[in-house]
Amino acid sequence: MLKIQALSKTYKTGDAALSDVTLSVPKGQILGLIGPSGAGKSSLIRCINRLVEPTGGQVLLEGVDLARLGKADLRKQRRRIGMIFQEYALVERLTVMENVLSGRLGYVPFWRSFLRKYPGADIQRAYQLLDRVGLLDKADNRADALSGGQRQRVGIARALAQDPKLLLVDEPTASLDPKTSRQIMRLLTEICAERGLSAIVNIHDVPLAQQFMQRIIGLRAGRVVFDGPPDQLTQEALTTIYGEEDWNAMRQGDEEQASAEADARDRIAALT
Repeated sequence: MLKIQALSKTYKTGDAALSDVTLSVPKGQILGLIGPSGAGKSSLIRCINRLVEPTGGQVLLEGVDLARLGKADLRKQRRRIGMIFQEYALVERLTVMENVLSGRLGYVPFWRSFLRKYPGADIQRAYQLLDRVGLLDKADNRADALSGGQRQRVGIARALAQDPKLLLVDEPTASLDPKTSRQIMRLLTEICAERGLSAIVNIHDVPLAQQFMQRIIGLRAGRVVFDGPPDQLTQEALTTIYGEEDWNAMRQGDEEQASAEADARDRIAALT
C-alpha cells in the first residue's frame, strides 16, 4: 500500500532529520511512530505528503512515487492522504460543519469552496461523519467553542471527508488529558478497522502506542532502530530507542502521572 525506500531529509542547516528510512505499510495496518524529540517522527510524516520536501528516496503510495510529482499531480494524490494534526488546524471562526466540508476542497471547483456551496452529497456525507465521531449535535457550533477532544474529533471527520486511503496522524493526544487521549485513540483505531484504512501515527505516549498500535516503529536520530509488534517493545528495546537516561526519565514521569491520577480518583471517591 505504502512503501518508503531510502528516504532522507537534510535541512538547510545541515541537520539530518531522516537517514535511509525504509519501511512499508500494508493496507489496513495502524503503525505507531515513537522516539525522543528530534528523532524525525514529524519529519517522516510530513515528507510522505510533502509538507516537507524529502532530500532523497521514494514514497510510493499504491505504486505512485509522491516524491517525484509536480504540483498538479501532487494535489490529486493528496486527496488520498488524510492528515490529522496535533493542534487540530481548524478554522476557528467557521462552524464544525464548515470545517468538515473543507476536507472536500480537493474535489470541488474553487467557486464552490469560496461561496461554501458544496454538493448535497458532500453535505450529507459530512453529517454522517459528524454522527460517527459523536458531534452531530455540534454541527452548527463554531470550532472555537469546542473542547480539545471535540476539536480533534472534528479533525478526524475532516480527514475522513477526503475519502483517504492513508491517514497521517501527528501527535493526536499531545494536548489532551489521559481519558480523552484513550477515547481519541480508540475512535481512530475503530474507524481504521471499519474502513480498512492504513494509518501512521506519531505518538509520544508509549503506553498508548502499546495499547492501540498494531506495529511500532522506533526512530532515533532519523534512523529506524526498532520495527515490530507492541509486545516486543521490551525495556531493552525502549532503551535502544530513547537512550537509558531518557527512557528512565520518561518512565519516572509516567509513574508520577499514574500516582497523581490515582490520588485524584481517591479524592473524588471520598466526596461521593
